[in-house]
Amino acid sequence: MNTRKSKYIPILPSRITVEGLDRAPHRAFLRGLGLSDQDIKRPFVGVASTDGRVTPCNALLGALAKHACEGVRDGGGMPFDFASISVADSMSMNHAGMRYSLVSREIIADGVEAVTRGHAYDALVTFAGCDKTLPGMMMAMVRLNLPSVFMYGGAALPGRLHGKDVTVLDTYEAVGGVYAGTVTRKELDVLEHVCLPGLGACPGQFSANTMAMVSETLGLALPGSATLPAVSPLRKELAIKAGKTVMQLLNAGGPLPRELVTKKSLENACAAVAATGGSTNAGLHIPAIAHEAGIRFSLDDLARVSKRTPTLADMKPGGKYLAKDLHKVGGVYAVLKELLKRGALHGDCLTIYGTTLEQELKDHPGADGKIIPKKPISGTGGIVVLKGNLAPDGALLKVAGLKALRFEGRARVFDNEEACVEVVRKRAYKSGDVLVIRYEGPQGGPGMREMLGVTALLYGQGVGEKVALVTDGRFSGATRGMMVGYVSPEAGIGGPLALVKDGDRIVIDAAHGTLDVLLSPADLKKRKARIPAQKLSGVLEKYAAQVGTAFRGAVTHSGPRK
Repeated sequence: MNTRKSKYIPILPSRITVEGLDRAPHRAFLRGLGLSDQDIKRPFVGVASTDGRVTPCNALLGALAKHACEGVRDGGGMPFDFASISVADSMSMNHAGMRYSLVSREIIADGVEAVTRGHAYDALVTFAGCDKTLPGMMMAMVRLNLPSVFMYGGAALPGRLHGKDVTVLDTYEAVGGVYAGTVTRKELDVLEHVCLPGLGACPGQFSANTMAMVSETLGLALPGSATLPAVSPLRKELAIKAGKTVMQLLNAGGPLPRELVTKKSLENACAAVAATGGSTNAGLHIPAIAHEAGIRFSLDDLARVSKRTPTLADMKPGGKYLAKDLHKVGGVYAVLKELLKRGALHGDCLTIYGTTLEQELKDHPGADGKIIPKKPISGTGGIVVLKGNLAPDGALLKVAGLKALRFEGRARVFDNEEACVEVVRKRAYKSGDVLVIRYEGPQGGPGMREMLGVTALLYGQGVGEKVALVTDGRFSGATRGMMVGYVSPEAGIGGPLALVKDGDRIVIDAAHGTLDVLLSPADLKKRKARIPAQKLSGVLEKYAAQVGTAFRGAVTHSGPRK
């Protein structure tokens, strides 16, 4: 456990709510919850989760939070569990509800901050299960900078069909197969019923598992927690340990989240994503976590790290294996050990125990020869940042699993996702087309919708690399094919994507890191962007007014005061 000596006897923020004559009403409220005089004297620990019966990803988090409360009590603290909201990409996919998914990341971080500061808790344990809930909780931890432990709810086990593992990605892509005539409705129905047999997040190296890996790499989570399946009975033990650990952190004075989240550890997180062909959504979330620590981090940093990082793990969607398979051969730390051996990891970064990564990895297994081959799959990482006259600030392409790194074709321009989906469903496109979906960025959407619905249709129709897609929206970690997203600056603020017309020729060159429309600067200057008027209210109006560029994580506040 923590080898650091305590820096100080902690001054507990919670004492402002319970000590003194005028806090008698506060103590009365706490006694109404069943607290004893002894309970009130203990440190107060918030246990936040995105528990809810709205998706299988989060439905088990309430039980895990209760186990963490048990660990907090065992460690001498008084736990207070509360739930935040979650908007899952799974249920908001391919309709207007997706505008609320990325927004929910900010709501989660803001909500946890409000409860923790409003009730003056001394420490924090957080649980998350899918999509934006993981970075939302990690952002809150770094923003608050209290003794904290993060825990992922875990991935679901895959289904089995014809002797093979199947996941919900297979169902997404089979829909495209039905439109293409290569899959029958009966086959799709069978797949739909078996692909997700129980609770947990998507089991490939998609957004949830990618960000869970980030949590371990940054030191915000317990080692071994990211890849353990959701339904494993060992999750109860881990949750109890998380509660005990946060009390040890409180008593030892850290390490605190901002000691763990440093420029070096953020580079390590990028390396872990690149080495496993992880989700391009990490390009949004890692800079957002950095922002909470007051560290400037952008797509350029991701590109720099990815370029020097080999692809080590053969993970879906670009590869063959799932989170459960990686767990059997050592989990996240097995990948990190191989990165360290190759000089692609900063071994002096701290873990949650106050030890260094190098110390923790010393006796850990490395490459198993199968999930993590002895030789790298590729000399560079699975994510490439593209720049050019269509993306001066940058765009992201997942190259893991791609057969070709260059694509040139004719632009087919759509001003929203729905218009493109209609064309794709009808297969009213040609090989060589570059489908452009614009005005779907953080401000222009607003909300930066995820495009797995349309990208999976294309892949299921067998054209994942015969046509390309370029958007200022974002992608799922399950997206594969010649799909370029996160184009920045976005069309909605006058970025170059707003100038593209049908028939323009677009070149995507991952080998050279470029994204260009074949027009001269003079020709582009002659064109004027047409920005559609928005009729907004409620949370989307607030979000559009505050959100920044995807290049720096689509954050909504100015960061910590120095």
